[in-house]
Amino acid sequence: MFFHKQELQYKASPDKPDAVYARKLQEVLGGQYGEITVALQYSFQAWNAHIPGKYRDLLFGIGAEEMGHVEMLATMIAQLLEKAPLGITEDAVQSDPAIAAVVGGTDLQHAIVAGAGARPVDSMGNPWQGSYVTASGNLLADFTANANAEMQGRLQVARLYHMTDDHGVRDMLSFLLARDTMHQNQWVAAARELQESKLEEMPVPSNFPIKKEAREVSYQYLNFSDGKAAAEGRWASGPSPDGKGEFTYHEGPTTSAPMPPATHPDSRFYGTTEIPNTVEKMAGTVQDKLNRE
Repeated sequence: MFFHKQELQYKASPDKPDAVYARKLQEVLGGQYGEITVALQYSFQAWNAHIPGKYRDLLFGIGAEEMGHVEMLATMIAQLLEKAPLGITEDAVQSDPAIAAVVGGTDLQHAIVAGAGARPVDSMGNPWQGSYVTASGNLLADFTANANAEMQGRLQVARLYHMTDDHGVRDMLSFLLARDTMHQNQWVAAARELQESKLEEMPVPSNFPIKKEAREVSYQYLNFSDGKAAAEGRWASGPSPDGKGEFTYHEGPTTSAPMPPATHPDSRFYGTTEIPNTVEKMAGTVQDKLNRE
């Protein structure tokens, strides 16, 4: 059950309108790593959680907070657009290169479609997609994905911070940066606690019978590049982080297999093969008569 309280988690008011920056801000609202994504990602992970308790509660709580961040950004974008000059005539654009540059940087659908409001899209106008959401049912995999989402999101907010000198916008971004700091740390902490409690371990999924994998290549770094420096990395020698193997380094593959012969699908797929066309046609006719669908 959801209730809406008509107040913001933190103030979201710009000092002045800026339609160009409103478009930029759309990225952290409706982009791949925007607030819509993390709000729904954490919520779906909670709905899909298989155990009650602290991890599920954590997901529900942060998912709700992130929905509040969606609201903050949408409110900020609407205010940036509120008095921005969106209706400039063609003559004015042609006579003033500076105006043309400004118009070129705005999202025209902010005006035409949303009536000077925010939209569930990224900074290029691409619609937000449900495929951005990761909710696998495995908490270690999901918490690791969540940490990455917060890192990518904080990176984008930090870049946006330097793209404006509006104190009101920067104040809100400063708050979002701080919450992203917390959320990065919390997901890393949650992932570690899962492993310490033995609920989940690396490699994910840890309850898959390890004897069923080809263990001889489980910890081999295979160098498929002409660069040699990768051999110096922590991943090329020494114990693996999961504590179940030792890294080794190899130039190129340690296994190979012959390429199987070319496939020959049903003649009625009409693929090009070395079989003569007349034979292919006859085969298709026979298959039709045999009702082989």
